[in-house]
Amino acid sequence: MNSEEVSENIVQLEQEMYSPTFWNDKERAQFVIAEIERLKKELLGDKKYDKGNAIVSIYAGAGGDDAEDFVRMLFEMYQSFAGNHSYQLMLIDESPNNLNGYRSISFEISGNGVFGKLRGESGVHRLVRKSPFNKQGKRQTGFALVEVLPIIPTQDFELSESDLDISFAKSGGAGGQNVNKRETAVRMVHPQTGISVFVSEGRTQESNRARAFEIMRAKLYQKHLDDEEKRAKGLSISDKVSIEWGSQMRSYVMDPYQMVKDHDKGIETAKIDDVFAGGIDIFITD
Repeated sequence: MNSEEVSENIVQLEQEMYSPTFWNDKERAQFVIAEIERLKKELLGDKKYDKGNAIVSIYAGAGGDDAEDFVRMLFEMYQSFAGNHSYQLMLIDESPNNLNGYRSISFEISGNGVFGKLRGESGVHRLVRKSPFNKQGKRQTGFALVEVLPIIPTQDFELSESDLDISFAKSGGAGGQNVNKRETAVRMVHPQTGISVFVSEGRTQESNRARAFEIMRAKLYQKHLDDEEKRAKGLSISDKVSIEWGSQMRSYVMDPYQMVKDHDKGIETAKIDDVFAGGIDIFITD
């Protein structure tokens, strides 16, 4: 089965999911969800990167302070997940706010099979809770986008630095006093697509430049896969994911009840504290 046939099958199964009677036959519904997941992994053979490391970025969406605090909560969740599995986590870049949250944060998790475990985390996540930032204690909703990318070998996706605009800045990350005096942070922009990468946590400009180039290659490779899937579905490649209501793949509800539900996989649990403590294995399917 070629990639176009795989994509067509995914579209047909996803259309079946939209039926109001989809969950009337739970056995069929579970099969459809599992088959969509399997076919997505098969598309363009990217399953070969499952044994490698993962580059994870989390971006705040709609929800203001609650969304930026949600980014922090998700980061700490993945940090705990890494610790639970004896994986290594290395910070790449962070954009904190003044309330202990993050507008965005990027990091790499290293270990055998990390990308294969985390690839399904990509998508919009939604948090519902009584907001600590609301004086009346009202429930608020915050959204965050999680992006999980594999490490792409040079031979699998060619990219030249001549295709990029590269600039340098003073870093505000780790590295002590010297890091604020030297332009160690690196920004790369791919003018053709507008994709940008900023890396600041390395101690040298050279290490940040190498890491930025690695991430840029991963982002461009993922865009290539996404564009192929959009074309197969008859969508415009300019269509973007909205980090807001209606686009979430997983919801974390803390009030008026406790529940974490993965809408893509149809899996849910009331043990929300365990999930935020890194217990996301329930949502991981091979």
